[in-house]
Amino acid sequence: YILDSLLAEAAAREGADVRLGVTVAGVCLDDAGRTVGVYGHDRAGASLEIAARFVIGADGLGSRVARAVSAEVIEEQGDQSAAQYAYFADLPWPAIELIAADRALAGVFPTHHGQACIWVCTPSADARAARRRATSRTEAFTAVLGHAAPELAQRLSAGRRTSPVTGVLRNPNLVRRAHGPGWALVGDAGYHRDPITGHGLSAAYRDAELLAVALDRALRGEVDETTALAGYQHERDRALREVFELTCALSAYPPVPEFVELQKQLGQAIDTGAAELFARPLPGERELARI
Repeated sequence: YILDSLLAEAAAREGADVRLGVTVAGVCLDDAGRTVGVYGHDRAGASLEIAARFVIGADGLGSRVARAVSAEVIEEQGDQSAAQYAYFADLPWPAIELIAADRALAGVFPTHHGQACIWVCTPSADARAARRRATSRTEAFTAVLGHAAPELAQRLSAGRRTSPVTGVLRNPNLVRRAHGPGWALVGDAGYHRDPITGHGLSAAYRDAELLAVALDRALRGEVDETTALAGYQHERDRALREVFELTCALSAYPPVPEFVELQKQLGQAIDTGAAELFARPLPGERELARI
């Protein structure tokens, strides 16, 4: 909720018309089948339509934009891994923690206001079995965490859970086509990977930057729209490849020594991708360089 607010405020400062409480139900098409806007309703339930030259679906794995434009799944690599998490407070959180165990990865992500996200990833079959044995989702989460990271589970007994336990029992690894006439997809809407690698939000920011640069070129008339968007998809697909393949390998939960080696490769891949993105000039910087 903190990050959402920061993003909305930053967008508004840069001139975006931020409309909170709007639900998008689908996309508007012209006679040629091009996406030209969205329709839905506001917080009060009043119908609305918003026209747009481009519609960007940044609406997650269940993207309504992707469904509305029939965005093709061009690669799918299974969905047999689960992730569960909750937030805890009243304990010291000195660092990020990753705890690898047989058929599990657990961890601690410190966040705002003295809280931390405590999470555990397992094969879907293990998560379902724990849920069948338990009387509640919370009890099942505690049992799975106790198996994967007993020392962490013991520490949490002295803390306070500040959120419900939530998660997904089947996390798909898939890649969708990223663009079409008048539309494009970023983040989980266009490319979803198991959260075992914890890279989803970073990938969303990367996609947003790559697409923004592509659309800037198209809107300035430097290249035609189709070329710009095809270039975005090519760059996105190249950038996601190594982390996607490592994610698929990790979500198969190989023996711990192999799992740890894959985690090391993941760290190197993330560092390499971040350095490549950092080295890219922004559109305004290219203009200043020419001047």
